[in-house]
Amino acid sequence: MARRIVLAVAAGVVVLGGAGAFALAYAGEQPPSVAHSAAGYAAPVGDRDGSLTFTTDVTASAGVKDVKVLAWPANSSFAKQGLTAKDMASVESAVCKPSGGDTVRCTYTVPVTRADAEASERGVWHVAVLATAKDGDTELVTKAADFTVA
Repeated sequence: MARRIVLAVAAGVVVLGGAGAFALAYAGEQPPSVAHSAAGYAAPVGDRDGSLTFTTDVTASAGVKDVKVLAWPANSSFAKQGLTAKDMASVESAVCKPSGGDTVRCTYTVPVTRADAEASERGVWHVAVLATAKDGDTELVTKAADFTVA
């Protein structure tokens, strides 16, 4: 009788240990996540250019390979059709620096000339982010942050 109890307990430990190992392996393979995003827009003043600056934190257990950024007007065709990862393939990348663990802090800054500002649609704009991990997993956030062009 005691032998059966020992075998049952041992089998239980093996099952629980296997489930725990599976949970840890699964937790290690999470896709990238985007958090703490913010955008700042400054219009050109006088003879000085303005700028668009976007920052975000990206976490990926496999490491971050690339973070692409696209600013788009809320009234554009993307609002009707939906923005896709394919739309993001040829846009510019942010500059990312390690900020602890599996997380990087990414910044994207672009100058805004007077001509750019005059040609830009007025109103709300969204900033989309496509984060790609080193293992190929991706995360697309189509409205990571907003700003207004007045």
